[in-house]
Amino acid sequence: MLRCLRFPAFFLLCAVSAHAADTPPELAGQRQRFPLVWEAAQHSPDLAWRKLAQGLENYPLYPYLEFAALKHRIGEAKRDEVDKFLAAWPGTLPAQLLRESFLVELAKRADWKDFADLYAARGSIDFSVELRCDELKARLALGQTLDFEHDVQPLWLTAASLPDACDAAIAWSKSKDKLGAALIWQRIDLAARAAHAAVIDNLAGLLDAAERAAAEHTAAAIRDPAAALNQAANWPDATHAREAATLALTRLARRDSDAAITKSDTLATHFHFDAEQRGRIARAIAISRASSFAADALQRLAALPADATDDAAREWRVRTAVSAQDWNATLAALDALSPAQAADARWRYLRARTLVKLERSEEAEKIFAEVAREANFHGFLAADWLEQPYAICPNTASVDADASDTVRRDPSLIRAFEFFAIDLLPEARREWEFALRGFDGRQRRAAAAAATQLGWYDRAVYTLNQGDDLRLYDLRFPLARREQIERDAHSAGIDPAWAYAIIRAESAWTTDARSGADAWGLMQLLPGTARQLAKVENVAFSAAAALFDPDLNIRLGTRYLSNMADRYDGSPWLASAAYNAGPDPVGRWLAARDTLEPDFFIETIPYKETRDYVARVLAFSVIYDWRLHGSALPLVSRLPRIGQAYSPPGSDTPRKSAMCPATLASAAAIAAPADTARNKAGSEPVVRSP
Repeated sequence: MLRCLRFPAFFLLCAVSAHAADTPPELAGQRQRFPLVWEAAQHSPDLAWRKLAQGLENYPLYPYLEFAALKHRIGEAKRDEVDKFLAAWPGTLPAQLLRESFLVELAKRADWKDFADLYAARGSIDFSVELRCDELKARLALGQTLDFEHDVQPLWLTAASLPDACDAAIAWSKSKDKLGAALIWQRIDLAARAAHAAVIDNLAGLLDAAERAAAEHTAAAIRDPAAALNQAANWPDATHAREAATLALTRLARRDSDAAITKSDTLATHFHFDAEQRGRIARAIAISRASSFAADALQRLAALPADATDDAAREWRVRTAVSAQDWNATLAALDALSPAQAADARWRYLRARTLVKLERSEEAEKIFAEVAREANFHGFLAADWLEQPYAICPNTASVDADASDTVRRDPSLIRAFEFFAIDLLPEARREWEFALRGFDGRQRRAAAAAATQLGWYDRAVYTLNQGDDLRLYDLRFPLARREQIERDAHSAGIDPAWAYAIIRAESAWTTDARSGADAWGLMQLLPGTARQLAKVENVAFSAAAALFDPDLNIRLGTRYLSNMADRYDGSPWLASAAYNAGPDPVGRWLAARDTLEPDFFIETIPYKETRDYVARVLAFSVIYDWRLHGSALPLVSRLPRIGQAYSPPGSDTPRKSAMCPATLASAAAIAAPADTARNKAGSEPVVRSP
């Protein structure tokens, strides 16, 4: 389908089409030529790329050619050339990028006058720390005075390393006696909390001999807490040494709580830890014991003083009690949550479930009714308990003529869409973010809708992430590549809604997503895993970058998801946990807690990322099921008990409707007496085999 955006005054930009034949010949030719000319502009003499660029002068990405050429020879660039480009493309991302590049070059040249002039004309641009320090260096070189509190201190108080460009401002501060021991230790504390030992090493050199040793102890506590604690008995019982020992004990507790307990007992006679430090050590040990569900964890957590208890400790107290299936202790732990925690759907749902276990079903039902008004994992579970429809209340993005017109005409957004059209996705995202900085809520929604029409689905997911925008389900949960996903999911023997949910949770539809763990593409597959799957599926797999092809990624990803399900009797929720954390951790958790019911088990998953991931995937499965069919399988049907066989849903599987919360409340008020009696009796939802 051909969609067009009118470029101001002279250019008609036609959106990406499913068929190349739908793109006007002139635009198709420009798109084909641009990457080649761009490459030339980055590496070839000026005249060469300009000759190749003939006919691209009205192409939206043309300024990137001039920018690339100027950046290629930035070492020889003259101020008037840069000024000419900035004047030709004011307020654009290429102009901002060239300004930043040329400022770096001017700093290298020590051309501080031109640097100061160009920096001052930046407008509202927020430059990097390096350029901000270069600007201070320029002012010093030009004989100007700095204001330490305003100019230097905000840069100084960071946990990260400062670039070499900051050396001049720091040297000036030292010469003016502005960097006393208190400020140095303030930064050391920031670096310690961020576990940046190398930063502390550098800062230690600014202290006198006695305090330098304490800073070195702090760095050692980060690098190797066990080794540091072996030496701690030789440290003085002084303020910073006590803090270094506290840091070492809390860090050791995360790795080896038994060793931390032993060291803590030993050092308690050497260091006079204050109440806050003792509480911090006790909390770290208790949480570590809880995350491994040690026998003494619940006792340790319950014994923490109020001022030593934080949100993490309170939550782990609940999980530990749930793991022990001690429902009175669970209720006491829930009572100890902070008001903000207690208001969260997760803990309200668990309170209701705990009350059911304690045969207080009438109280539980009231809580379930409130939680069931929310369109999330726990809200859907609560609705299943009450056998109510799901509270999915979609909002349709209204067409705002003014906002749509602004979006259609915005040059930055046009460039973003054009980069997307030629599959230069990092550049497309950068222009998108640049454009959105100046948009209001209506314009952001219009931009997200336009991106979705072009097939750029991840933009809506990342842009529409608050308030009423969360109910724009058609944009935030796109039914993209439906024919392929349904075909590949059915071929792999899994539910398409589940496959959709995994894509949405893994990459948010970012086709070129790549994680720090080296997972690639829509379904975030590891190259080694993909290679094995490709061999079994008898499909070509050349290199990891092939996983950026959605067709290949989805085919292999659905097969891998099926393989995970086969390990766990077909269970979608356990397979989702293994998809995220790996089979080995899931195996350990099952060996320890396989008698727990699925909703309780999920809450006891030790990894926060996996715990949240499973809940998110299951909630997304409901939403996608509803998007695909207009109704959804009960979420509880996707939660078979551990060891219970599960099969994907069939055409005759009972389904649930969805309605807005106000309508839902009316429906609940006239619920059938039999339903109410059943729930008050405390029986659990039936786990159906779809």
